[in-house]
This record gives sequence, structure tokens and C-alpha cells, in this order.
Amino acid sequence: MIIIIDYDTGNTRNVQKALNYIGLDNKISADPTEIKAADGLILPGVGAFSLAMAALKERQLISVIKEAAAKGTPILGVCLGMQLLLEGSMENGFTEGLGLIEGLCEKLPEEAAFPVPHMGWNQLLITKETPLTKAVADEYVYFVHSYYADCELEAIDALAQYSIKVPAMISKGNIYGTQFHPEKSSDAGLTILKNFKEVVEHARISGN
Repeated sequence: MIIIIDYDTGNTRNVQKALNYIGLDNKISADPTEIKAADGLILPGVGAFSLAMAALKERQLISVIKEAAAKGTPILGVCLGMQLLLEGSMENGFTEGLGLIEGLCEKLPEEAAFPVPHMGWNQLLITKETPLTKAVADEYVYFVHSYYADCELEAIDALAQYSIKVPAMISKGNIYGTQFHPEKSSDAGLTILKNFKEVVEHARISGN
């Protein structure tokens, strides 16, 4: 069972629809017991970093997510959910994140030809082969964001060219993130979700 972590973010239902479409057993939940027992977790997100962290804290889910990560549960953060995996964000001043991947969220440089927020389809430039990057090299995916993950090269699995090279996919061990929305990225996005499904199934069979 995949748990889509519920903290009143905007794209939760769209993520669920995509998981239903690919036949991945899932449930939207904020129940710590269900989250701890999940075979895999998806942390969705749309909106402000500080408000998202406050919502997770209010629901007492921060330590629960960290506990799941530590025991090897595969976790996928989507858009803001990916940013929450980092150590923090500089959006409206510093806010501490989950700290599962080293790095900070910084504001995208604003240039005439590259408005912020960045909204639209960009090509994936794969920099590291991981289970989630399988079969999506050079595919186009859909972004909506104003901040990017400023993290070490070893954590970056794919880039997308905008005003800068934006980390589009990141990972560390059992923790994965996509800055774009796979649930809105047509066949390429569904492929990534299917790849995550395989990661979850492999972890379940091997006992994490």
C-alpha cells in the first residue's frame, strides 16, 4: 500500500488519480500508524514551504516521515513535496525542512525570457541513472515552481534548462524527488510513477 501523505495540499487528488490509473494500490492519509505501515510514501505539494512544514508539524507527521525514511521506506516527493525533503528553504526567510537530502531551496533567477514562476514543459536531461530515471531520458515534463533545489551534484539525477539548470529529479538512497508534476506530465510522468511502483515492490519483497 502506498500512502499519499495528506496535509491539505493542492495536488493530492491528482496524484491519486495517476496512481489509480497505473494500478498502484494507494490511500490518502494523515494517520501516523498507516504512514508507518506503508510500503511506500508520496509527499505531494503545492504552495508555500513554510505553510507546508507548519501543516506537517501540526499533524505530528515530521518525525513519522523521518522514521519511515530511516527504516528504508521508499519516499517520493513531488514539486513542493520534493523541496520539503531538503534541509530548508529561503522562501520568505529560512524555514527548516525534513533534512532527508542535503540542500536548500533558493529563488529562481528572474530574467526577461524566463519569468518566475516557471510554468511549462521542459526536457529532462538525465545526469545519473536511477530506478526512477529509467526510460524517461529527453522526455518533456510539466513544471510549476518559483524555487529550486540547490543541492550537491551527487544528489541530482536529472536537470531541466531554464534560466539556470534546474534540478528536476533528485535522490538519496530510498528518498526520491521530482520538481515537476509527474501526475501532469503525460506518458513520461506515468512512466516515472510506474518506476516508483517497481521500487516499492522491490523494497517490499526484500523487506526494505
